[in-house]
Amino acid sequence: MTICLRNRQYLPDWGKFTTMPLPAPTHTLVLHGTAPRTLQAAPDQTLLQVLLHAGVPWPVSCRNGTCRRCIGQLAEGQVRYTVEWPGLLPEEKAVGCVLPCVACALTDVVLLGPGV
Repeated sequence: MTICLRNRQYLPDWGKFTTMPLPAPTHTLVLHGTAPRTLQAAPDQTLLQVLLHAGVPWPVSCRNGTCRRCIGQLAEGQVRYTVEWPGLLPEEKAVGCVLPCVACALTDVVLLGPGV
């Protein structure tokens, strides 16, 4: 018998608790366009990784936020960037432009694009 309490697991045979990893939460990525799709994104995956893994054709080049080839637009949701300064102007960020190659979902997101 195993008893799980949050991230601790009781092993009666050993008479002690042990730490076990919690499953990582996922966020929903809804892609709007000619063929809308709903995908699951782990917190450590960039939006581009999720898109490419699902076979979504999305333009890409540098994968580090500088070339802007993968630019899209967030219709809903929030992201965090894996680099300190992604290649977006403050005005672009304000209207929802996003670089999927360096953006990870913080919430469920709706993505428009590519090529906004």
